[in-house]
Amino acid sequence: MLHFEPGAVILSPAQPEAEGLYVVFGGAVRLEQDGQAVAWLEPGEAFGYPSLLGQQPPRLTVRAEGEAACLLLAKEAFRRLLEKPSFALFFSARLAERLRLLQPAALSLPDLGQPAGEVAEAAVWLEEGASVAQAARRMRERGVSALLLKTPEGLAILTDRDLRNRVLAEELPPSTPALQVASAPAKTLPAVSPLYEALAYLEQQGIHHLPLTEGGQVVGLLTDRLFLRRWLQTPLGLLRRLEQGDLGPLQDYRERLQAIVRQMLAAGFAVPAITRQVSLLNDALTRSLLRRAEARLGPPPCPYAWLALGSEGRTEQALLTDQDNALAFQEPAAKPYFQALAQAVLEGLLEAGFPPCPGGFMADRWCYALPEWATRFQQWLENPEGEGLLEAQVFLDFRSIAGGLSPEPLHGYLRQAGKSRAFLTALARSALAFAPPLGFLGRIHWEGGQVNLKKGGLAAIVALARVYGLEAGSLARPTPERLRAAAEARLLPREEAEDLSEAFLFLAHLRLKHQLEALSRGQPPTNRVAQSSLSPREQQMLRQVFWRIRQAQQALAERFRLPMPQVRSRRFGL
Repeated sequence: MLHFEPGAVILSPAQPEAEGLYVVFGGAVRLEQDGQAVAWLEPGEAFGYPSLLGQQPPRLTVRAEGEAACLLLAKEAFRRLLEKPSFALFFSARLAERLRLLQPAALSLPDLGQPAGEVAEAAVWLEEGASVAQAARRMRERGVSALLLKTPEGLAILTDRDLRNRVLAEELPPSTPALQVASAPAKTLPAVSPLYEALAYLEQQGIHHLPLTEGGQVVGLLTDRLFLRRWLQTPLGLLRRLEQGDLGPLQDYRERLQAIVRQMLAAGFAVPAITRQVSLLNDALTRSLLRRAEARLGPPPCPYAWLALGSEGRTEQALLTDQDNALAFQEPAAKPYFQALAQAVLEGLLEAGFPPCPGGFMADRWCYALPEWATRFQQWLENPEGEGLLEAQVFLDFRSIAGGLSPEPLHGYLRQAGKSRAFLTALARSALAFAPPLGFLGRIHWEGGQVNLKKGGLAAIVALARVYGLEAGSLARPTPERLRAAAEARLLPREEAEDLSEAFLFLAHLRLKHQLEALSRGQPPTNRVAQSSLSPREQQMLRQVFWRIRQAQQALAERFRLPMPQVRSRRFGL
């Protein structure tokens, strides 16, 4: 145990190399660069290893903040431990990699709304005249459970189930022609069919393999994998009912959706996979409500677009929150019809558990013909201040989910926004208002033993990504995709984009986990999490995430020459 007096220098760029790995045991230490404090470390946090890994002088000065005590692992012992892969990975990892290490391995889940052809396997063909023995060998060699055959009448399919039930069970000889026991004609679907539709078709037909076609040619084979059967049954069943117009008791929608989210999180699915499925279900609910309203009001007099805004527009909503939507239509004279349509849908969403938006961002108020939308977007771009800037930020995340009206005219204004330095500067200034909850010595400021994961955390990253995504000319809505686009456009260092993306996913996962725990206790879900409910490791990573957000805000402020509110910070290696 090493003890240091207040202000004592523990590490300095003047020394050749750190003596070992230091772990703060008591008190706190301050990291300085060019005489400026850039971070503080508390008990359980380590320093000195960047110097050891690089075998070079420390980059930062480390000074005792008051009396401090540290444990020291000698450099020789540290280097021996580096031979263990898990130890080496942890201490060589950037923030993004540490956050990935903290989370359990996530299952990958395809988007139920994407074209089925995108997740299909390559089809394996069997030559004409082949025997069942040759077919079995081909399946074994290629590691597949089905083969396709061309016949004069069309397409046939031979599966492992066919070999079991029609060959072995019937004691047919190995020389039996494969075509004799194959299923013909094979059932097919277009490759552009939504995945949920293809999976539903598999279930309805009682089959496990589905050839997908494009231009009359087979382009892939969709198989009913075990994980799809096990984990997609609940969301798939609900989605099918919604798309077929079976709304059922709308009051049950919230509870059913929460059960799906809880099941998927417990199964190990990553937050983006969960929010994609939730968005797909919410979209299907809205479309079903629109069809019901159209059946009562009559056909729409002109094309329209129902727009999802906010987190739903970004496909980042996991549990039901306020309604955020709008309506655009082609002909100004059709406004009375679409106001009635909007009112009918909003009433259905309210019944399904979506409370009204306190800010009034709902389709009964925001219901305009394209020329009116054009005027509003132009006003936001020309005068990005006050209420207008707030409105602009909400509508920058819009996503069209129903109706035949192309959103391309509105996309044109997004492209204009990305080219307007004045508008981007106003957005950047607004993004800096989401201050991470860091207080004295860079510690997390716990309000009543809690911290708000949205304010200064999720909202801050969303705002940063919105600015950079627009500047990059990207029409992407999800926050990680905007950050990726900014990195590809070289507006952000790739490392910073990855850190912010992983920080966003870490915060979203943490919030969702605690919201579900609150629901299980009969309490309403909130954005706040109690310090007592977080493990020491989670608290450390949360603090580093807030610091990383502050650093990104500092970089944004410098890019747009804006004053940085509160604490000055820089990039540093912990």
